[in-house]
Amino acid sequence: MIGGFDSLPDWLPYIPNSNVSEGGRVRQLANPDGDTIIECLESFNHKERNYTYSIMQAPFPVTDYLFTIHVKEDTGGKSSLIEWSGSFTPVGVSDEEAINLFHGIYKDGLEQCNMHF
Repeated sequence: MIGGFDSLPDWLPYIPNSNVSEGGRVRQLANPDGDTIIECLESFNHKERNYTYSIMQAPFPVTDYLFTIHVKEDTGGKSSLIEWSGSFTPVGVSDEEAINLFHGIYKDGLEQCNMHF
């Protein structure tokens, strides 16, 4: 569910639409407000079940955005742990405000994934 770079609309309520280009390396997203977000796939490792992406354009008050999604299987193989980590530099807002913005978006998405499993 999470592995496809173009699969965000399947599990992240904040992103209802996604289109990929450049051989699947760039995704153009739309949020509920109609804002455009363009992200670039920086690395993908199918075996390790992770990918890293950066933001090329977004309405977010941050720069130098680089995030990784990593799906880890539990030791029993019956469930997975999803780690979504990243770094960015806030612009015009406090660190806490920027962190809270992304925390809310990602918390909603991960809760949605939990309901699908």
